[in-house]
Amino acid sequence: MSRVASYPVAVPSGVEVKIDDNNIHVKGPLGELNQPLIGEVDVKLEDGKLTFASKSESKFSRAMSGTTRALVNNMVIGVSKGFERRLNLIGVGYRAQVQGTNLKLDLGYSHDILHPIPEGVKAECPTPTEVVIKGYDKQAVGQTAAKIREYRPPEPYKGKGVRYSDERVVMKEVKKK
Repeated sequence: MSRVASYPVAVPSGVEVKIDDNNIHVKGPLGELNQPLIGEVDVKLEDGKLTFASKSESKFSRAMSGTTRALVNNMVIGVSKGFERRLNLIGVGYRAQVQGTNLKLDLGYSHDILHPIPEGVKAECPTPTEVVIKGYDKQAVGQTAAKIREYRPPEPYKGKGVRYSDERVVMKEVKKK
């Protein structure tokens, strides 16, 4: 059995969990998420805890029980607490600001970049060189941050670009003649 699947997921107060035939619905104060269930995984809600077990001893079934447990755990955390990713813009003249449902980025190109912010995700700019992406869906928050970082990834010689706040860029030595 998967070691990850052996740990139950505690459902905090204020979070509703409904299990249908092939879907799990999690609703909380921040939003609502759905996840399709695979027929190889048995999910049960008992005493405010979700338990996961594989229906057979196949390698796929054991792997999917751990994966399903991790996805559902992220759903429960997301609708109760939420997730956030912080990005830093490093470079002369690099700026960001929120304009309605778009994020306007000035990253040294000849034009400004307008990145649309998906539904369920919020963007904030506490300073012109810092962007905070928040939301209740961990995958949407991470994907939005990755797409913003993709416009100008950090380069290894001067360190300029968009990077995660906890990212460490290994600097290279300047090329010599």
